[in-house]
Amino acid sequence: SQAGFEEDSQKQPSVGHWNPVMPSKGSKDELETGCQDAGGVDETQSTEQLNVSRLRSSSVEIREKGSEFLKEELHKAQKELKLKDKECERLSKVREQLEQELEELTASLFEEAHKMVREANTKQAASEKQLREARGKIDMLQAEVTALKTLVITSTPSSPNWALHPQLQSPSKAGFRKGHGRNKSTSSAVVSAASHNVTPEPVSHEWKEVDSILFAEFQAWKESPTLTKSCSFLERIYQEDVRPCLDFTKQELSELVRVAVEQNTLTIEPVASQTPPVGKVSAEECGGPKKCALSGLPRTCKHRIMLGDSGNYYYISPSCRARITAVCNFFTYIRYIQQGLVRQDVELMYWEVMRLRREMSLAKLGFYPKDM
Repeated sequence: SQAGFEEDSQKQPSVGHWNPVMPSKGSKDELETGCQDAGGVDETQSTEQLNVSRLRSSSVEIREKGSEFLKEELHKAQKELKLKDKECERLSKVREQLEQELEELTASLFEEAHKMVREANTKQAASEKQLREARGKIDMLQAEVTALKTLVITSTPSSPNWALHPQLQSPSKAGFRKGHGRNKSTSSAVVSAASHNVTPEPVSHEWKEVDSILFAEFQAWKESPTLTKSCSFLERIYQEDVRPCLDFTKQELSELVRVAVEQNTLTIEPVASQTPPVGKVSAEECGGPKKCALSGLPRTCKHRIMLGDSGNYYYISPSCRARITAVCNFFTYIRYIQQGLVRQDVELMYWEVMRLRREMSLAKLGFYPKDM
């Protein structure tokens, strides 16, 4: 505005400068009038110059104030811009951090999901394998039970099944069997005989009377049958019958025989027409067809025993075999009772136990059947 004003003032004609005009030869009044007009023009020109200077000073002042205001506004805008830049930078870092965390979380979730799927597939495969194995075992056990039902019908210590107890046969009958007859101290397949009643062998031509103490101990054991020696019933039989009946000259071997009988891992085989096997133990310890390994006496040994799956055979005399068989028959019968296979009156079971105890006592004293 100030520049425009200056241009306008420059374009205006100079009022104070004029060329003197020679007065004409006319009247003298025109000259005087001209002088008066020149004086008024000078006053007007000075007034206008004053106004122009005032306008110029005010415009300069306005321009300076405007410049200061604009500088302040520019400074404020620069500060705000810096703050916004810092805020944008912070938000950008936050966004980058969130994106990184989101990527890591997504990757960990996918990895965990794949891991869970792999574990589930592994467990499923293992479960299916166990199911197949269990079904195979069930089928095998059912086949074994079906086969054993045809053999174990009424096999008890009092009336044994001769096909399952070859050691009870005479040597003459055993000689006609092919190979080696094997018999565990107790049969592990007696479960299939659960549906058959067991009838003890009657004792004829003698009187019997129930002992109240022994019968009470047997009744208490029958309520919760167990094979541990803590109950008074089995503890008494161990002390009075089992241990004395299995107490042979060779103490170390006697203890091994007792443990094998209790754990159902003893095998008895006839040795008719058999050659001495090659075992891990020396011939002196195993005895031989002419020497009993348990008593150490020279006897004709018609049977041999094996403890577990060791592969070592020990030749035994008929007397030792009778003692071992008597104890095995007792353990077989009480296992029948424990497994719930004997469905008889308590008193009949008691008398069968007493008969088996008498067999152990007689065998311990040296009495045994002639065909042993």
